Amino acid sequence: MNVMSKMIGFANATFWTDETEILYCEFNNKDATAKLEIETVKSYIDAICTICNGNPMPFLINLNEAKGTFNIAAAKFVANNKDLKKVRICESYLINTIGVKLLIGFYKRLYDPITPFKVFNDIASAKNFCLQTKFNHYESC
Repeated sequence: MNVMSKMIGFANATFWTDETEILYCEFNNKDATAKLEIETVKSYIDAICTICNGNPMPFLINLNEAKGTFNIAAAKFVANNKDLKKVRICESYLINTIGVKLLIGFYKRLYDPITPFKVFNDIASAKNFCLQTKFNHYESC
């Protein structure tokens, strides 16, 4: 059983961590025409930084209930944000459609080829990737 230690919620996103020190990000937008805008991204980054409290963590990003796309400026902002770079060890994406997988691949190639990432269909594999990457990160420090 996971015990949430910190959680911040928005209309279409929730961020939390637990004893695993993985940052969980769950997006639940149902509007396929929606675009993630930079102002929303800034709010999300503030929440992430608050939860991480300066501690680098792997991010497990659940996009199973997410529709829509992102504004290019927002994508660049996330990829290049210095505060996120300090706390993001890796990204593990949980997806259930090929369209989302293509969107992630596009984003990573163009805007963030540095951060290690993998795409998964099941949460156990996504979580294992996070834990192994976190272990390797701290072992190399």
